[in-house]
Amino acid sequence: MWHKLVEPVGLLYGQMARDAVARGFARPLMDGPAAFTHVRLIEGTVTSPLMPLADVPKGWEAELHRLSAPTSHGMVPPGPQVMGILNVTPDSFSNGGQHFQAEEAIKAGLAMVEVGCGVLDIGGESTRPGSSPVTPEQEWARVAPVLAGLRARAPQATLSIDTRHSLVMARALSAGAAVVNDVTALRHDPAALPLLAAQNCGVVLMHMRGTPQTMERYAVYDDVACEVVRELGQRVQVALQAGIARERLMVDPGFGFAKTAAQNVVLLRRCLLLANLGCRVVFALSRKRMLGEMTGVARAEDRDAASMAASLPAMAFGAPLLRVHDVPAMVQGMRVWQAICRD
Repeated sequence: MWHKLVEPVGLLYGQMARDAVARGFARPLMDGPAAFTHVRLIEGTVTSPLMPLADVPKGWEAELHRLSAPTSHGMVPPGPQVMGILNVTPDSFSNGGQHFQAEEAIKAGLAMVEVGCGVLDIGGESTRPGSSPVTPEQEWARVAPVLAGLRARAPQATLSIDTRHSLVMARALSAGAAVVNDVTALRHDPAALPLLAAQNCGVVLMHMRGTPQTMERYAVYDDVACEVVRELGQRVQVALQAGIARERLMVDPGFGFAKTAAQNVVLLRRCLLLANLGCRVVFALSRKRMLGEMTGVARAEDRDAASMAASLPAMAFGAPLLRVHDVPAMVQGMRVWQAICRD
């Protein structure tokens, strides 16, 4: 199914986009505020020259339609959303230990909601390169009081559980989580697929090869952007075949997971290929090492400006989730982008 991909190029926004679509020069991108005027057609390993939409040969209409169709909502609020990172771990690469105590994590989550965070992503196991795994019971012991506290004190908040373990998924959903965010795209735990098929929650499928302990050895690609999209597409198909409805699915290209710094840059540059999957897109670039290599900023906690700059290209998708540590800054950046590009 993913042998043929379309890479949209030449974006317009707001009124210019609407005028170009009305005149037949452009197509909307994922039913959002952007429209594209040109494309590159990718069939297997062969990529066409850049061409206007009028020159696209017959036989590509289904792929073009998929790029323009409304995306799945993922069971989270509509429109672009900031997804706040709440790591309840002692060893996260950025803020390990900062929110390890439940009450501190709850306070941090409430502060994020107050400034406009659309989704709180709560995790009890670090997945940084080379991190040490914890048992599902240990992970649940970390996140359970945080979920309970946030559900009680911010009942309007959309809560996400960042886990690869079905035990934690099941308990978190029972405790009020509305989204499961799995860095393994439901490959790690065989019980995860049937469990989530029987639920009514959002599901984030992230691209990664190997495990957090082994992924760096698998960062070998001929075309990183196309391969990531195709491999994510395979996971989307597996989820659909297991009974998880498309409208519940979201996709994350997995920046920094089984990818070198150079590959991450290419993936970000060609991120619009993700529109081929027809799912809401999650961008999780916050404070990552690739940003340090691009900017020369060594400390992860000093990379929030870079995180915002790297996250904003996802706004072209119309309703992305921007997963960050610094929620107030990202909310401001998102609102400025909307003011510039929406009308």
